[in-house]
Amino acid sequence: MPDIIVMFFLLGVVAGSLKSDLAIPKAAYDILSLMLMLTIGLKGGMALHGNLHWGLVVEILAVTSLGILIPLALFPVLRYVVRLKLADAASFAAHYGSVSAGTFAVALAWVEARGLATGGQVTLYLVLLELPAILTGLWLYRRLGNRSGVEQRSGPALWQETLTNRSVVLLVGGLVIGILYGPDQGEGVTAPLTGAFSLVLALFLLEMGLVAADTLQKLRWQQWRVIAFALLMPPILAVPGLLTGLWLGLAPGTVVILGTLTASASYIAAPVAIRHSVPEADVGLTMLASLGVTFPFNVLVGIGLYSWLAENLNNLS
Repeated sequence: MPDIIVMFFLLGVVAGSLKSDLAIPKAAYDILSLMLMLTIGLKGGMALHGNLHWGLVVEILAVTSLGILIPLALFPVLRYVVRLKLADAASFAAHYGSVSAGTFAVALAWVEARGLATGGQVTLYLVLLELPAILTGLWLYRRLGNRSGVEQRSGPALWQETLTNRSVVLLVGGLVIGILYGPDQGEGVTAPLTGAFSLVLALFLLEMGLVAADTLQKLRWQQWRVIAFALLMPPILAVPGLLTGLWLGLAPGTVVILGTLTASASYIAAPVAIRHSVPEADVGLTMLASLGVTFPFNVLVGIGLYSWLAENLNNLS
């Protein structure tokens, strides 16, 4: 049986596919997503409370490197195998080099349900992978593209836009608050949020299931290369994350989460940045792939697969 949280995602997919009138109001969805991001940050910060050390520097540099190298490696595949135009190839590279906060939340709940040890620094991975990947994708577009007649965002404007994204603000803000106060101080605020994490995630996934059903209906067989990419790349992209985690000697749950993150694709922060900075890119097509194909794959089968891969890679080393 799948995890009960995943069943809420499946319920949304089925309801959406049957054209049900089930819908979560936008205001309620906004509250759920805000609570989810803030709680993830708090949980990570509280785990790091009193546990910060210089050894994290190597880990931070290694994870940040993944956020740069993955988009660079994906770009030629997208350009010459998937045969996307330059703007779309850069957009896909940014999205698939970046991460899915929703997938992260599911992976976090998955490893906690199985009692796998994790480190509080996993919340940092969201930012460490997301920001470099988006910036690398935009750099590829600017470096290789014909910029004549295309309005370009200045460097400072791009940094401000990326760093002030609400997901980043809530994740980093929650992380800092958690580090400062820990699990005991401010328990009247933190305990209700962390205690409701699974419930909030279940309702969030119900909405994601409805959205995924809608996006899947828009896929066409003419886009088979994009569909194949969205299905085949997650297990491939998980490997560098898993290997990096094993090389760093991270806890088993942390290794699974890092592999899941490198296998995921952004559908929140990256679309915002790409829509403003790469006007020629078809962000809708990227969303079809990341949210309609890759997200369901990771939630339904990917996390368990990456855990199995981590165990086998660890046995080989």
